[in-house]
Amino acid sequence: MQTTQYLAEVVEELNRTVDLISDEEAEQLVNKILESKKIFVAGAGRSGFMGKSFVMRMMHMGIDAYVIGETVTANFEKDDLLIIGSGSGETKTLISIAEKAKSIGGTVAAVTIFPESTIGKLANITVKLPGAPKDQSESDYKTIQPMGSLFEQTMLLFYDAVILRFMEKKGLDTNKMYGKHANLE
Repeated sequence: MQTTQYLAEVVEELNRTVDLISDEEAEQLVNKILESKKIFVAGAGRSGFMGKSFVMRMMHMGIDAYVIGETVTANFEKDDLLIIGSGSGETKTLISIAEKAKSIGGTVAAVTIFPESTIGKLANITVKLPGAPKDQSESDYKTIQPMGSLFEQTMLLFYDAVILRFMEKKGLDTNKMYGKHANLE
């Protein structure tokens, strides 16, 4: 198969994920972000990279948002929201972070393939994304892509769709957001 044929199949796989994501779960997450004082996002590996891009877009919107583990991350308080992106929902370090956030009295949201996972059960809000975990033998969802790629791609696009919904709700456009884009690069 040619590279572009693989790309076409990846795009088709992503297209199939859209109808499998709950609008109700997504809207619950959007509303909680808009009513929270600060937003924190965590994820391990490639899921973490998707979360970092989401935090960047929230910053562009003027939302007080942070990536867990960065040196400039603020302290988590009871009116804050922690969003954890984890395909399996079983990453030990992320479980510990979720438990700590709950003990402080904050809200936890899980974006995961498995809402019944440990992180999913800890979460106040769960958004189920389709995809296959790293070990695809544990999944009914079939993909040509390696490991968790489909989940991670779906998460990135889902996060971007959440940003578009914020923009709609807050009356923002890309020109207003560009004013907060880094200018020392």
